[in-house]
Amino acid sequence: MFSLKHQFDAEHFRDDQVPSKIEPDVPPVPKILPEEAWTRTSQGTLGKVIGSVREQRVGGIGGGLEGKEQPYHTYSRSEKWTLVAIVGVAGLFPGLSANIYLPALNAVASVCFASILWGPLADAIGRRSVYIYSFLVYIISSIVLSFSPNFAVLLVFRGIQAAAIASTVSLGSVVIHDISLPTEQDSFYTFSQGIRNYTIVLAPIIGGLLSNYLNFRAVFVFLLGLSIAALVVILLFLPETHRSVAGNGTWPLTGIHQPLIWRFKIFGKPAHVDERSLSGVAPPLAARGFIEPLLLLREKDILLSLLFSGAIFAIWTMVTVSTAGLFRSVFGLNEALLGLVFIPSGLGTIAGSTLMGNLLNRDFLTASSSYKAHHSLPPSTAISRSSLPAHFPLEHARLVRLPMVTIIFVISISFYGFTLSYPALTERPGWILVPLLFQFLIAATANAVCAIHQTLITDLWPKNGASSAAISNVVRCVFAAVGVAVVQLFIKSVDVGPVFLSLGLVVMVFVPLPIVQWYWGGDWRRERDSQGSNDWEEDMPEKV
Repeated sequence: MFSLKHQFDAEHFRDDQVPSKIEPDVPPVPKILPEEAWTRTSQGTLGKVIGSVREQRVGGIGGGLEGKEQPYHTYSRSEKWTLVAIVGVAGLFPGLSANIYLPALNAVASVCFASILWGPLADAIGRRSVYIYSFLVYIISSIVLSFSPNFAVLLVFRGIQAAAIASTVSLGSVVIHDISLPTEQDSFYTFSQGIRNYTIVLAPIIGGLLSNYLNFRAVFVFLLGLSIAALVVILLFLPETHRSVAGNGTWPLTGIHQPLIWRFKIFGKPAHVDERSLSGVAPPLAARGFIEPLLLLREKDILLSLLFSGAIFAIWTMVTVSTAGLFRSVFGLNEALLGLVFIPSGLGTIAGSTLMGNLLNRDFLTASSSYKAHHSLPPSTAISRSSLPAHFPLEHARLVRLPMVTIIFVISISFYGFTLSYPALTERPGWILVPLLFQFLIAATANAVCAIHQTLITDLWPKNGASSAAISNVVRCVFAAVGVAVVQLFIKSVDVGPVFLSLGLVVMVFVPLPIVQWYWGGDWRRERDSQGSNDWEEDMPEKV
C-alpha cells in the first residue's frame, strides 16, 4: 500500500545461504548465468506458462552443461510473469476483504500480529504450503460468515478470515525475490503492487452494490467464490519457490511443494528439474523467529519512525472506518452510493504511495551524487542501500519531504470534520465533494508518510527486512485498532468537527519525533554500525 518497491524489499526472507543438493557426481557450478544463455527445447501444451515439456530439455544439469554455469533461476521471463500474476492476485485478498466490508475493526485487530506468525512459517514449511493453508482457512471462514447466526460469530470469524489471508502480501514479495534477479524485481513488484492498489478503489464499490441490491452476506459469498478460484489456480500452477526446497528451479519437488499440473503426464515432465538432483529441505522452525521483529523496538531511530507513522496510519484508518456512518447520516446515502464514497480515498492511496515512491528514489540518487561530489568519489561509484557509508546523509535524504506532507495532512484532517458538521453547508448541492476532496488528501499524505518511514526503516535495517516490515505492521495496526475502537464514541460525544481537529493536534504532538531523528538519527546509526550493527542477531538461528 505504501511505496512501490521499498516496502516489498522490507518483506524479504533471507535466502542467501542455500545448501547444495546436487549429487556428488554432478560437477559444481561456479556462478550465475544470464537467463538468455539457458535454453530448452520443445515445450508442451502449457510449457510457456507453467514449465512443462514433452521432451527432456537440453542444456540443463546432466543435459550438456556439465561444468558450465547455472542461472539464478531457470524459469523463463514469461513463466516468472505468470507466477507474479498468480501471487499478485492472491495478494489482493487482504485489501479486498478489509475494504469490501467496512468498518473493519476486527480485520485491523486480527492482522496486527499475523505477519509475525506467517513469516517464520513460510521459511519453515515453504511458500506454497502457507498459501494453501491460508486460503483453506480463509475459505472455511467465508463459509461460516455466509451463514453466521449472530454478530458474535460474525466478529470472530471475520477476524480469523483477515488473519488467515494477511500473509499473501509478504509471500508475494518473497516469491518474487526467490525467482528473480534484482534487475528484474522492480517491474515485478510494481505489477504486484498495482493489482492490490486498484482493489482499494474497487472493493468498496463491489461491497456497496452487493449489500444494497442483495444483502451483506452476499459480500462473503462473493469472497468465497473468488477465494476458491484463487486456491484452484495455486494448487494447479504455483510451484514451491523456497530456495532451500527448490533451489534455482532444478531441484525435484515432492508432496505439497509440487503443483498438481506437473503430475499429469499429458503435459510432460517439468521443464526445469534435474532428475539427478536431490529434493531440498526447508530449515526447521525456530521459536526465536516469532519474537525477532519485536527486538527492533530497542533501536531508538526505528522506534521513532514506527511511532510517527503509526499515529498517521491510525488517524487515516479512523477517517476511513467512520466514513460509512457519517456520510449515511449527513447525506442520506444508500449502500450502493456509500461504496462510491470510498473512491477518493482509494485514489489518494494510489497517488500518495506511487508519487512518494518515485520521489524517494530521486532523493536518494540526489543525495548519492552530492555525497560522491563532496568526498571526491568518481560519479560511477555505486552506493548500495544495503551497505551505506557511515556518514551518508540517509536520514536527511529520506525525511526531506516529510514536513510538507505532514503540513498538508494536518490541515486536511483539521478541516475535514467541520465540512460534515453544519447542515447549512452539507445541504448545498455538490457540497459532498468538499469532504471527499479532504479524504483524498488525507489518504494521499498518510500513505506518503508511511512510505517515507517504511523506506527509512528498511534502509536502517537492510539485513532484517522481514522483521522490520513485521514490526511496522504490528505498531501501525495496534495504533489503528485503538483509534477505530474510540472514534465512533468520540464523534457521538463531542461531534465530528472537534474530533478531527483534535486528531490534527495529536499529530502535532508527534512532530518532534522526526525532528529528533533528523538531527540525531545519523549518530545512532553510526553507533549501531560501530558496535557490529546487528549484535543481537548473533544468537539468532540462521534463516533462509
